[in-house]
Amino acid sequence: MQAPGTSYLDERLPRYTSYPTAPHFAADVDGACYGDWLGGLSPDTKGSLYLHIPFCRSMCWYCGCHTTVALRDPPIGAYLEVLRQEIEAVAARLTTPLDVRHVHFGGGTPTILAPADFVALVALLRDRFALHRDAEIAVEIDPRHLAPAMIEALREAGVNRASLGVQSFDPEVQRAINRVQGAGQTAAVITQLREAGIGGINLDLIYGLPRQSTASCIETVNQCLAMEPDRFSIFGYAHVPDFKKHQQRIVLADLPDGGARHEQAEAMAQRLVDAGYVRIGLDHFAKPDDEMAQALGSGQLRRNFQGYTTDGCEALIGFGASAIGRLPQGYVQNEVVTGRYGERIREGGLATVRGYRLSDDDRLRADLIERLMCDLSVDVEAVCARHGADPEQLAPSLARLAPLVQDGMVDQDGTVIRMPERARLLVRKVASAFDAHIDQPARRYSRAV
Repeated sequence: MQAPGTSYLDERLPRYTSYPTAPHFAADVDGACYGDWLGGLSPDTKGSLYLHIPFCRSMCWYCGCHTTVALRDPPIGAYLEVLRQEIEAVAARLTTPLDVRHVHFGGGTPTILAPADFVALVALLRDRFALHRDAEIAVEIDPRHLAPAMIEALREAGVNRASLGVQSFDPEVQRAINRVQGAGQTAAVITQLREAGIGGINLDLIYGLPRQSTASCIETVNQCLAMEPDRFSIFGYAHVPDFKKHQQRIVLADLPDGGARHEQAEAMAQRLVDAGYVRIGLDHFAKPDDEMAQALGSGQLRRNFQGYTTDGCEALIGFGASAIGRLPQGYVQNEVVTGRYGERIREGGLATVRGYRLSDDDRLRADLIERLMCDLSVDVEAVCARHGADPEQLAPSLARLAPLVQDGMVDQDGTVIRMPERARLLVRKVASAFDAHIDQPARRYSRAV
């Protein structure tokens, strides 16, 4: 598939897992404000929980997450105690237990917790929230560090979805990113998870890594296909060494340019489509009978901080250092530094240090951007009608699409916007036309492709 122009490929743009995006969060939303928002949730609010475990046994040099290396267990145990206190504090501010159908453990490496501690943590969630018996409980896993005892703990806790980090099976790439992980090791973990009844398997891959080639990308996909996961996520490596100092260990000259990144991404996507997976949005793939593929087909696909999801919750509650939450009133983010996060919780408050109060215009634009990111199309007039807004207020945004229309990257019929398949990877560029806040320095964002 022919690549779009280099100017599009190399532009730096938000990933739009929220709107407005995190760089626009401000300190006027604090713990007291968050507490009021929690108390104002209606009893019938549908919610989801995200728990951030910011520890790994070693640092992968490509990583863009908030995490630190923990070679000993005491810091992890101390953090877990604070996390439990935060769960208690949030639950106490709700007028009724939150109706929860999705729980996601992210990191870092959530399975770095002791098995008994993980089981007890999920039990606490079940005790403090109205967690459905058939709720999706998903955990991000590093296959290099997963003992049989932890697999048993996941089963006992009711985990039913596991996302395994792969990135690349190319040995040369693995050495360049400080993550050596064999395909056999990964396949063995998947087998053990399935034997434990954890049937939902996602594999995460990355393109644009140092010393990566299109051929090695396809070979990694082929090795993963043999493991028959339900879903794939294929992300573009975001090189932001100013913000993630460990990325300075990656040699800039080893990174592929925009054209090569586009070729890698499309080659991996085509291989998965040829294997029968449905292409979803910017970077996800699922088997046709998977609920995510079905959500795409029915127009119910959603996007949040974990990427594409079937979760249509009204309140996403984030726990842990750096965790972001979303309520009907706006966004909240916890203190990023683990020590300061702990101090805030131990003082009896909430750890929120920044956030964003949503306006009616924000909600309108968030809806437009989410539909573009999910469906690669949007009827602007219909969305405006849903929000009681005048489509004319979006005329400047539609005008910003003119160069993309001229270049064949967007099809526009009045206020209906559609993206041709060849321009799929530029969906963030199209979404940015509706972003009223896109004035942050470009270095904050990753490449469009």
